[in-house]
Amino acid sequence: MLQHAPQRSGRLKRSTKIGLLIIALVSLLEASAFAGTYVLYSSHYVSTDNAQVDGDKIDINAPTTGTLASWSPTQGSAIRENQIVGRIQAVGSGAQPKRTIKAPGDGTIAVNNAVAGQYVTAGTKLATAYDFNSIYLTARVEETEIGHVRVGGLVDISVDAFPGVTVAGQVSEIQGSTAGEFSFFPSPDTDPSNPQKTDQYIPVKITIMNANGASLVPGMNANVQIHKD
Repeated sequence: MLQHAPQRSGRLKRSTKIGLLIIALVSLLEASAFAGTYVLYSSHYVSTDNAQVDGDKIDINAPTTGTLASWSPTQGSAIRENQIVGRIQAVGSGAQPKRTIKAPGDGTIAVNNAVAGQYVTAGTKLATAYDFNSIYLTARVEETEIGHVRVGGLVDISVDAFPGVTVAGQVSEIQGSTAGEFSFFPSPDTDPSNPQKTDQYIPVKITIMNANGASLVPGMNANVQIHKD
C-alpha cells in the first residue's frame, strides 16, 4: 500500500514570522534615522565634495625659443622673486649672451617640467610654484545653495589624503561667476533649438584657519561642510 508523504504547511512558523517582523522593523527604524539625520544635517550645512586644495600659482615660462643652457629648480626647491633659475641660448643668437630666466615670485616648486639641454619655445611652462604659506581651498557650490553661504562662515574640511583629520576653514570669497555655462543638450522629444540648463556651481574660496597637522598640497581633493548663516 502506498504511503503519502506528509504535506508541508503553507503557513510560516510563528518564530519565522516574528523574525521577519523584527527585521522589517529594524530596517524601518534605520531608514527613519537616516532620513532624520540627513534633514537635520542639511539644515545646518551646505556640503560639497567638489573641492580641492588650491593656491596662487607662480608659473615660470620660457622667455624665448631656444635651448636650456642651464636650469636649477627641482621639485620642492624654494625660489625667490627675480632669482635667476636658468638661461636659454636663443635660436640664431650665435655667440650672443644667453637669455636669463627669472622667478616671478616667492614660492616652492611643485611641478618641474624642464631639464638642462631641453629645446623649448617661447611661452613654454617650465615649472609651477606655490607659496605654501597661503594655501586655500576652492569649493564649487550649487547655485541653489549659494544663498546660504556667507563670507566669514565657518567650514569643516576633510581631505581625502588625510582621513580622520578635520581641517578648519573660513569662507573668504564668493566669486561672482559660475563654474559652468548654459549648454545645448536637447533631448530626443524636445525642440533641439531650446537650450537645456546644466548644473551651475559657484566657486567659493576658503581660507585655512587650522590644518590640524595635515600637509596640504594644491590638487588634493576635499569635502567641505559650510555652516549655514
